[in-house]
Amino acid sequence: MAAQKLQLVPAAPSPEELAAAAERDAEGQANFDRVMAQDSRIEPRDWMPAAYRKTLLRQISQHAHSEIIGMQPEANWISRAPSLKRKGILMAKVQDEAGHGLYLYSAAETLGQSRDDMMDALIAGKARYSSIFNYPARTWADMGAIGWLVDGAAICNQVPLCRASYGPYGRAMVRVCKEESFHQRQGFEILLELSNGTAAQKQMAQDAVNRWYAPALMMFGPPDDDSPNSRQSMAWNIKRFSNDELRSRFVGMMVEQVRVLGLTLPDEQVRFNDETKKWEHGPLDWNEFKEVLAGRGPCNAQRVERRRQAHDDGAWVREAAAAYAAKQSAKQKEVVA
Repeated sequence: MAAQKLQLVPAAPSPEELAAAAERDAEGQANFDRVMAQDSRIEPRDWMPAAYRKTLLRQISQHAHSEIIGMQPEANWISRAPSLKRKGILMAKVQDEAGHGLYLYSAAETLGQSRDDMMDALIAGKARYSSIFNYPARTWADMGAIGWLVDGAAICNQVPLCRASYGPYGRAMVRVCKEESFHQRQGFEILLELSNGTAAQKQMAQDAVNRWYAPALMMFGPPDDDSPNSRQSMAWNIKRFSNDELRSRFVGMMVEQVRVLGLTLPDEQVRFNDETKKWEHGPLDWNEFKEVLAGRGPCNAQRVERRRQAHDDGAWVREAAAAYAAKQSAKQKEVVA
């Protein structure tokens, strides 16, 4: 019978080590609380509560996944855009979204999560991303509605994140928001041109707005009463406003802009409440929202499968890059030696 290898069991920490660890945690918690109270920032090497780190990883990785998956509905229209100008603009936008994903994956990596692990979770269908990217883009007008409504909602939600309490996240959002502003203007301009075109073009623009309106409002997340993650994120200064507050602000923005477009919002209950000083809207289908998040939306399977296929097809690029990096590292060591 072959001899079995003995596995070394780590020695239990001594009372002195436990006391030292408790003291470090107490000091770290005190500093963390002080940073939160001063509305300052936590950096990667600072002590942070495990729950804070977990919340950041969940939010930032989901945000990164959303940027990457969000490339698909628009990339599908690059070759079908109505002019060379439109092709170039849309291509630049899709490239921006890829860059946003890279910024955010890098921010998440500072919290100890590898990019490979995050990507594996996405292509395995285990990671969530924004529900909005599981709807089909049926016409060219959808490129306008996505830019105006989806990117407009993203700006409304993400500008406050520039002040997020976690440094790498807040700094990444500054550039992301600048580029999203361009995306929103691009979408608005597409809808404006269509609405001032033929009757058929204007109807196509209106149909796109009708289809993307409700999903865009649900992008902000569930109602405040059903969003415990939102409350905790606000307590830690990651988020600055609740889901419903952001949604109300966005509705007010759309009301003014849709008049310029010459279109209408598919919601007869939109109104400004003089008592609360907030914009209100009609009911949203939160069952649909939950179904899409659970992976049962119109395009969930298709979007994840295409991401998985692209990941597999790009394996040779990653391997070549790794080999090149290893070769360069070996050369540098030889020079130093």
